[in-house]
Amino acid sequence: MAEHDLTALMAAQLDRHLVFPLLEFLQERQLHPDGEILEAKIRLLNGTNMVDYAMDIHKSLHGTDDVPADMVARRAEVLARLKSLDSAAAPIVAFLQNPQLVQELRPDKQYNIHMLQERFQIGPDQIEALYQYAKFQFECGNYSGAADYLYQYRALCTTNFSSPLNQLQNRIWLMHWALFIFFNHENGRNGIIDLFFQDRYLNAIQTNAPHLLRYLATAVVVNKRRRNMLKELIKVIHQEQHSYKDPITEFLECLYVNYDFDGAQQKLQQCEQVILNDPFLGKRIQEGNFITVPLRDEFLENARLFIFETYCRIHRCIDISKLAEKLNMNYDEAESWIMNLVRNSKLDARIDSVSGTLIMATNPVNVHEQIIESLKGLNMRTFMLAKNIVEPAQAAQQAAR
Repeated sequence: MAEHDLTALMAAQLDRHLVFPLLEFLQERQLHPDGEILEAKIRLLNGTNMVDYAMDIHKSLHGTDDVPADMVARRAEVLARLKSLDSAAAPIVAFLQNPQLVQELRPDKQYNIHMLQERFQIGPDQIEALYQYAKFQFECGNYSGAADYLYQYRALCTTNFSSPLNQLQNRIWLMHWALFIFFNHENGRNGIIDLFFQDRYLNAIQTNAPHLLRYLATAVVVNKRRRNMLKELIKVIHQEQHSYKDPITEFLECLYVNYDFDGAQQKLQQCEQVILNDPFLGKRIQEGNFITVPLRDEFLENARLFIFETYCRIHRCIDISKLAEKLNMNYDEAESWIMNLVRNSKLDARIDSVSGTLIMATNPVNVHEQIIESLKGLNMRTFMLAKNIVEPAQAAQQAAR
């Protein structure tokens, strides 16, 4: 399903180093010709200092040990630049490598700058050289070293990064980059819901990155404890249907907006391929002699439950054979699945084996439960409202000082 491949959209918001795992996944899944992916890797590497890696890919792509003269020249240029930056950043790097001297730094940036200038002859030029040195190390693939230097640079620099446009772009970058964590961490599904549903981040999604709704929708579907966010998610998906849609968002829209069960079943079949071909959702795990995709299995199971619950909500007597068609299951599988739901007290109903129907019990709406459900998100909304009021006030006070 290359038509639902988000690599081009994602790459525009990712650092080029973060695009490599996506290309590796596409290469493994063979969604694009191998040569095209290798060419894309070389184009990405042209903007970095990992010249040796680019040479290796060029040799693999063309089946030769020779490399172009421009790559050889680029390698010499990188080495010369490294030597120059080493010299420029040497004073502050030497300072930062001395733990006793680092302890003399304080939270007050102005004090630190004055102290470095007076005692160690380290001025703004050397501090800026530290940034350039850290960025150079990052472009060489030395990520841990670059992170250490950038951490120290942030403690020393006085640059203001807080313009509204910068904040919007930074939120979009953060949401894209955080996907690498959210779908590889045990609590990541809660994390992505907590972050993406904050007003400022949800506004950023709707403004510049509606394709992130794929990942938010998946997280809500597979997270049984966060079903209370489904209503808000459906509202956003419906609002953004003209900006972005894929089988995952269309599945939810078919089911909860249009009540189109046949359409939801068709979209659910496409959802499986979308998940398998997505580098964040299609993570594979080796279990003995088998390779599984846990998130796909969870998504399909919960999606079937969504179809089932919605169908049962508007029908009292249901033909199991028709229900099996809508769940994309055969009759025996559907009957066994429903029996397990009844046995585990997830469904208040009984099966009439003679007529092959499922008879739903009628339960009156509990007003107290409705009130509790509507108040579930009140704490978070109140916290965010207070934060949005207090933070600008504190920033104004600091600026006045």
